[in-house]
Amino acid sequence: MLFSQRKGITPVKSVIQTGSMDDDLRNGLWSVLFSFYWNRVKTNQISDYKDIDTLFRRIWLSYFKWPLDTLENYYDVPYKTIREHFFNSEWYEVYDFVEFVAQNYPDKRKEGNKKFMDACNSILGRELSAYRFVGGRITQITSEEEISEIEEALRIPEPIRNVRTHLKTALDLLADRKSPDYRNSIKESISAVEAVSKLIAKNPKATLGQALKEIEKKVSLHRALKNAFSSLYGYTSSADGIRHALLDEPNLTFDDAKFMLVSCSAFVNYLITKASQARIKL
Repeated sequence: MLFSQRKGITPVKSVIQTGSMDDDLRNGLWSVLFSFYWNRVKTNQISDYKDIDTLFRRIWLSYFKWPLDTLENYYDVPYKTIREHFFNSEWYEVYDFVEFVAQNYPDKRKEGNKKFMDACNSILGRELSAYRFVGGRITQITSEEEISEIEEALRIPEPIRNVRTHLKTALDLLADRKSPDYRNSIKESISAVEAVSKLIAKNPKATLGQALKEIEKKVSLHRALKNAFSSLYGYTSSADGIRHALLDEPNLTFDDAKFMLVSCSAFVNYLITKASQARIKL
């Protein structure tokens, strides 16, 4: 992870790629295109040549909207044109193109394009893209509102910096592209809620459940929200208060950790606002 990301200088929306695309993500998507489609011409199968030729024609006619008589019959020329377009286009045009190919390659067995989309999703997840193939369409799975909640929580002032530290650590563990640690990211997210709850309750030894009961007496905390986060705490804790339950879940994903980070960031922001309204000094 870059220094600027570890220190929180790089915006969250750059860590989770929403309105941009870095070289690692672009290169990964091109490599998937190459593996599933462009490389087929090396098989020497006539059907593969015909399928690629059909795809090229569809790209020229319906994607680029160029005259078909400008499409060279020799494979290398259109391939180079497509590659140049891919690596020089805007981030959203890359997604347009990838989606177009998935929908227009003549996949007679209806398996190849599905595997292509699955492979793209693997790259999109690895590189922390905010987008995935869902139902054959590239769809945003991380909204601007979610990112805004995380960024607001990361601007928590110095007096309660330990809360911010938990959230920054959760983001760092989530955003480590080489070895993401989703389990400990989740733990850090819920620890941020626990930390701010103890501060508001003025009880450093309280569990989250105990702290929320105290907070409910001091501020107008909605009972449903209190119960929801008590349940989330139970998801990450065992009966003795030590976080062991997650150890039994081997398949935690980016989406699990992102959900916890967004939810806990939003609840931290909510609790700080409620404390301020109740004139509770943190």
